[in-house]
Amino acid sequence: MSVPRLRRRLLAAALLTCALASATACTSGAPQAGWADPGNVALPGPVQVAPADRVAAPDLSGPTVTGGNQSLAHYRGRILVVNVWGSLCGPCRAEAPSLAEVARDLKPQGVSFLGINSRDLSRSGAAAFEKHFAVPYPSLYDPHGALLLRFPRGSLNPQAIPATLVLDRRGRIAAHYLGALSESRLRAMIAPLLAEQPAPPSATPPPPASP
Repeated sequence: MSVPRLRRRLLAAALLTCALASATACTSGAPQAGWADPGNVALPGPVQVAPADRVAAPDLSGPTVTGGNQSLAHYRGRILVVNVWGSLCGPCRAEAPSLAEVARDLKPQGVSFLGINSRDLSRSGAAAFEKHFAVPYPSLYDPHGALLLRFPRGSLNPQAIPATLVLDRRGRIAAHYLGALSESRLRAMIAPLLAEQPAPPSATPPPPASP
């Protein structure tokens, strides 16, 4: 085989590998320990976490893509879907319509959505993404991934997007997934939390008796 033909075949193989990787998740750099490289192996399904094993999500807050501020604590008492995305990420664009549809459909059932926009160095591109896909919920603006680094190890890979977590009503991580979500898979992640009974409010001690 001639050298030019060999080079063409190697280039075609490399392009095919990149295309397969982009269908699942956008990565930068080497994956962290304990994470599969989505360009090389098939990702498993979403991870559902038993109530006894759930850990609290970090208390994140900051500016949003379109202005103003938002925080995870604002959603305490509701089921919260947290989606990490970037406007130039192909898989993020592929899953955006499903996220928007489920967010609108499940809002009356006590389910909220909050995005975390990562890798967009300008808000304009992220805002255009939200407008194009009619995203009905806000997104924290995190261009350099600083907020992602605060999540517990194993719940997110800061080097790969899209990623989605579902928090229970107490703000604990109840499910997570790395990769683009279909509508059916997203609904399956949320369904067990809808079936859980809300935690009873903590008892408020009575006021001290008057002397």
